[in-house]
Amino acid sequence: MDIHSVDPKSIRHHLQWLTEKIGPRLAGSANEARAADYIAEIFIRYGAKVRVESFPVFERRIISQTLHLRLHGKWREIPCSVMNGSPGTGGQRIEAPLVIIEPPELRKPSYKQYTGKAVLLLGTHIENPEHYKRLMDARPAFLMQVDVRYPADTLRADGLFPAYIDRYGAVPSVTLAYLQAWRMHGADSARLHVNGDRVASSSQNVIATLPGEKTESDPVIFAGGHHDTQADSLGADDNGSGVAAVLELARVLAPLPRKREIRLISFGAEEQLSVGSAAYVRAHRDELVRRGGFMCNFDGYGSKMGWYNLHVCAQSSATKWFTRRLEAAGQYTEITPKAIPYQDAFPFHAAGIPGFWLYRANCTSGRFYHHQADDNLDKMDTNRMAHVLQPIAAACGELAGVNVLPFPLSIPERLQGSIQQYWENCFSGWKGFSSR
Repeated sequence: MDIHSVDPKSIRHHLQWLTEKIGPRLAGSANEARAADYIAEIFIRYGAKVRVESFPVFERRIISQTLHLRLHGKWREIPCSVMNGSPGTGGQRIEAPLVIIEPPELRKPSYKQYTGKAVLLLGTHIENPEHYKRLMDARPAFLMQVDVRYPADTLRADGLFPAYIDRYGAVPSVTLAYLQAWRMHGADSARLHVNGDRVASSSQNVIATLPGEKTESDPVIFAGGHHDTQADSLGADDNGSGVAAVLELARVLAPLPRKREIRLISFGAEEQLSVGSAAYVRAHRDELVRRGGFMCNFDGYGSKMGWYNLHVCAQSSATKWFTRRLEAAGQYTEITPKAIPYQDAFPFHAAGIPGFWLYRANCTSGRFYHHQADDNLDKMDTNRMAHVLQPIAAACGELAGVNVLPFPLSIPERLQGSIQQYWENCFSGWKGFSSR
């Protein structure tokens, strides 16, 4: 089977559009919608059948945020970022005594000491829903979360889990850079003023179909990425890289003969915990269960220095099949056989669709520019991106063209329990969110 070469110039062109012509693309914003329009236009240009599916989200519409901590009797301003999904302060300044929560302290039998306090949490997320519920029941004045993964001075944006907000509510919540919090150790009070709030809006999934001969019966070969970003981030790697991948896959795969359908999806609102991907699998659950498929997700795979990791949630025969093709092309990856909930393949796994997430780390915590303003084109190596995408494109074309798929399309039994737990706890399962 002949397949066009993946073109690094084409990848760079898409990255330039997303980062330099559009810029930050927060879920529900006008810029996110502009990105979706661009993606749909390119898919159509390459000959795909395109549809756009919208779904409700909260847009982070913040004009300014100001945080002060009082250390040794002096108030000092500390850079902060309002978290996605967080309410504002109603335009008022909130002041409260400061208390620190170290992660093991979330197991305390009582949270009464946090009531009315400015809580500084050493951790990016509260993954345990019971811990989050108990903290919201205690009604702290506001929450400050410190990203302990990166002991850096630079501020990183992040978000609250939508399922937790829906079930248990939220207080004004901001992120702090690790070293900024470090320097303020010993502070006794904090005050926060947010000009702006979360606003009901909508996001969109852009779906491109390359039909096959057995469209109504055979499994679907999926590939995806997300076009939204965190606050103030150009999102070249997270996740302009993934969008560029699915657009380039459309170009090189469209001319191929296919027995089964290839479906390429650019998701919205991934940075709010894969809200777009979850909305897609809920809307298409019956089809996914009836037909099955395989999902190839690209998110943060463009760093010019680092190493690739294939996070696989599939049978070992599928892992071996893909790694043989990658290694034959001279591309080696670390393999993580685990279901990771913080990316767009996960909701597909909850629907029984196996697959992988391709990711490129450049430090042991992930990427040093994660969710930062400097996630820009200077960090990208489009030649390396093209090199790893080429064998994956060929593999997708092969899967779409063979009479019988070379591996079973099922989730390993050992992973099913954790998938179900994450799906219910972090995504509200199949019922979704009631308040949006």
